[in-house]
Amino acid sequence: MQNPIKRRKSITVNVGDIPVGGGNPIVVQSMTNTDTADIDETVDQIDHLHQAGSELVRITVNNDAAAKAVPHIKEKLLNRGVTVPIIGDFHYNGHKLLPGYPEMAKALAKFRINPGNTGTKTRDKNFCTIVEQAIKYDKPVRIGVNWGSLDQQLLAQYMDENNSRNKPKSSKEVMLDTMVESARRSTALAEDVGLPSNKIIVSCKMSGVQDLINVYRRIAKDLKYPLHLGLTEAGMGMKGTVASSVALGVLLQDGIGDTIRVSLTPMPGADRAEEVRISQQILQSLGIRSFIPQVTSCPGCGRTKSTYFQELADEIQNYVVESMPVWREVYPGVEEMDVAVMGCVVNGPGESRHANIGISLPGTFEEPKAPVYVDGEHFTTLKGDGIGAEFRKILDDYVVKNYGRE
Repeated sequence: MQNPIKRRKSITVNVGDIPVGGGNPIVVQSMTNTDTADIDETVDQIDHLHQAGSELVRITVNNDAAAKAVPHIKEKLLNRGVTVPIIGDFHYNGHKLLPGYPEMAKALAKFRINPGNTGTKTRDKNFCTIVEQAIKYDKPVRIGVNWGSLDQQLLAQYMDENNSRNKPKSSKEVMLDTMVESARRSTALAEDVGLPSNKIIVSCKMSGVQDLINVYRRIAKDLKYPLHLGLTEAGMGMKGTVASSVALGVLLQDGIGDTIRVSLTPMPGADRAEEVRISQQILQSLGIRSFIPQVTSCPGCGRTKSTYFQELADEIQNYVVESMPVWREVYPGVEEMDVAVMGCVVNGPGESRHANIGISLPGTFEEPKAPVYVDGEHFTTLKGDGIGAEFRKILDDYVVKNYGRE
């Protein structure tokens, strides 16, 4: 895929065997929402997220039980053949858990530190202890500044300084200044303790789309480290999906971002991997990476009162998703294929010609025939009740012919 976006230059940081930054492919990651102490449930969810395409998976390490579980989680994953790097998310007590559980520290591929919880001013000793453990075990860290848990002493200092100005800034602007300064101070302190610059990833997460865009544009100019993108609390359903897509889309188009996560609030019992698929679709829609063949289909109009084209589009979309585990292994490059399932003659033939393989179904009261186009040329015309099965067969043959290993 030819990508016209000019990426911001950054240092390369290796998280396990996954390179982040330095012009390497933008990495998709996710996080479990299981009780880490529940080893089997956590292993199952990590495996599921990885199978969906999460290239890094973060877990909460918030107490002794979770810390004890981490080596066993890693062992069970390896027994399944799952080698995805696991990131430990530490908050208030990482400075105690990391020295107390060396096997846990060894098993993790990266440590995530929130300086607002550990501190670089009021609790800098705790922050330094975590950094020292990262140095000891040769692990990278993500310094994750978050506006929901910002260093209150630093924020108060900036608010006081702002109030003394002749023309004070808004409280939102002061918060953005504090976020950027927290990232600067934290990374500088980490390096001063002895952590190499190629072991640091940075994030400055906020919940508002414009706020996130503003803060990342600022730190992208100031800092040399890889940047992890994501709204800190994106929300549920459509709101979370749209907000994440807009915010990340703008930044990625600017060339900012080396790894991303869509932090959706899932419905009870919903598939946690949905956030992984949305992250992939954001990257693929921008032409940055390809993960799965794209199915183009029309929204329908007065010419398409029949639901057949909708049903076929859904059938083909599901067929592609179900086929990808095998296709990915056997047919490299298939993820860049475009498929079109169109509903009538207005745009159908044109869209079908633009796709690698496309079908233009007849609209309501139109002649019951469906021309199929392959790489811009008319291939055949399907009729009758077996159009769906015949089109799948044509699709399968195309995949084998064009992406099969010789």
